[in-house]
Amino acid sequence: MNQQLLLLIRAVERHRVAAVLAFLLVFPLLMPYHALAVNILIFGLFAVGFNLLFGYTGLLSFGHAAFLGVGGYMAGMAIVHVGVPWILAVLIGVAASSLVGLAIGFLAIRTRGIYFSMVTLALAQIVYYAFYKAERWTGGENGLRGVLVPAVEVGGMKFDFTQPITKYYVIFVFVAGALWLVSRILASPFGAVIEAIRENEKRAAACGYDVARSKLLVFVLSAALCGLAGALRALHLSVVPIDSLHYLQSGQAVMMCLLGGMGTFFGPFVGAALFLYLEDIVTNLTRHWMAVVGIVFMLFVLFFPRGVWGSLLHSLRRFAVVTLPGARP
Repeated sequence: MNQQLLLLIRAVERHRVAAVLAFLLVFPLLMPYHALAVNILIFGLFAVGFNLLFGYTGLLSFGHAAFLGVGGYMAGMAIVHVGVPWILAVLIGVAASSLVGLAIGFLAIRTRGIYFSMVTLALAQIVYYAFYKAERWTGGENGLRGVLVPAVEVGGMKFDFTQPITKYYVIFVFVAGALWLVSRILASPFGAVIEAIRENEKRAAACGYDVARSKLLVFVLSAALCGLAGALRALHLSVVPIDSLHYLQSGQAVMMCLLGGMGTFFGPFVGAALFLYLEDIVTNLTRHWMAVVGIVFMLFVLFFPRGVWGSLLHSLRRFAVVTLPGARP
């Protein structure tokens, strides 16, 4: 039994993309309503992008809302002001977020530790005010409205994007591609480099790796994933709120990552589900929902430092290895 458990854990880790996608396929059936499942899917992708930088590379950014917001605004403006097809608008949002990530990352990677975090926060706030003041294009404090996606007919079947379940599975296709890309990155030599940087940056540099270039590249990749989440969120909401660029959104990415388990593949989705589901319940009980969520977050940080998914994996591995003499984790 214990040997089967260990083999199952290793099989899931080896086929992690397939395992995560299999769960996400049936996920809407587990939620009280489909719109919540769509939000969790989008913010799970946002947390995956942040986790690539924080969990796997060890760089704590407080400015990732900039990429979520830029992706949403640029995709939304492409649809509202230019009238481009929504798929092309999503690509425009991802490209714009990547460029902003390149600019912010180029400046931020010159610093370390808390200085890195503060630089990302400051630069993200500059992006926030730039979009806030461009009222003609972004709608200012009212946000960008009218991001509408017409019904799509494929093979005689009509897909209405106003239906939450349809939106979920359309967005699921993009999330599946993003997760495959992240998995390939982590399984590549570059994935080993960024984890080496997380463990000991000086030793990675001494081994001959270009630490600065690797950090900049992973920053851009992280920004692109968050921009994709922002573009998909714009299509989901049909509006792009200015709050998408606010530093509180960056804080939510940190919370989701820590709640689920930083440095784990499925952890960001667990953290997003826990955060948004808790928010959905508590907001119906009190307007001070942020205080309740904050208390829950502190309890998890104190008693489950690996996060929900990280703690579960650690416990299962420990149980399987301890009960199997000679087994290796």
